[in-house]
Amino acid sequence: MMVEGYDAHIRHYQDEMAVKYLPAVKAMAYRLKERLPRSVEFDDLVSIGAEELIKLARRYDREQNDSFWGYAKSRVYGSMLDYLRSLDIVSRANRKLIKQIDEIISQYMDEYGVEPENAYIAEILQEDEQKIKDARRVAAIYNVMPLHDQLESNERDAFSTIEQEELIEKIMDVLKTMSERDQMIIQMYYFEELTYKEISEILDITPSRISQVHKRVITKVRDSIG
Repeated sequence: MMVEGYDAHIRHYQDEMAVKYLPAVKAMAYRLKERLPRSVEFDDLVSIGAEELIKLARRYDREQNDSFWGYAKSRVYGSMLDYLRSLDIVSRANRKLIKQIDEIISQYMDEYGVEPENAYIAEILQEDEQKIKDARRVAAIYNVMPLHDQLESNERDAFSTIEQEELIEKIMDVLKTMSERDQMIIQMYYFEELTYKEISEILDITPSRISQVHKRVITKVRDSIG
């Protein structure tokens, strides 16, 4: 009976710990949701994160790590990214179409300073406008993934031929060729996890221009690899 009582006490403590950090999970989901299209539900991200939080609370050992949230934070965020990966959003056909769309957007922005409408892109590519809209939605989800995910998904064979350390070196070499402002954009987006809108307000440039810089980095790293 004493053992059962002790186990119940531990389980109650673990449940309280999970409840205590649920607001932090919601805040994390909200920050991620800001960078995603409407089709990805905030509640789904919270549910995934909360489920992972409870699992982590059950396994948490205070003797090995004195900060539960420090132990859980990256794992909870990782579970949300795994959920996005599970959507299988980037098929081979999608990749080709997204690349074509990105090229058109880049050319249009260089000339006009804003992104073109879906109808304009659809006309050039002779595709259905809804298909263009869906592809751009996929790209928006895809862009929140870590940089190495994006490279692996797009250039899987090339990625597998180099070591992780070499990939990081190539990324750093590409960034060195870019302006200080462009380097700041990548820093803010991937490491500080700011949205395009937030970066836009800080640097006083349009979200569309920030998106263009981001895509240019991905393209340059791909070219460097392959």
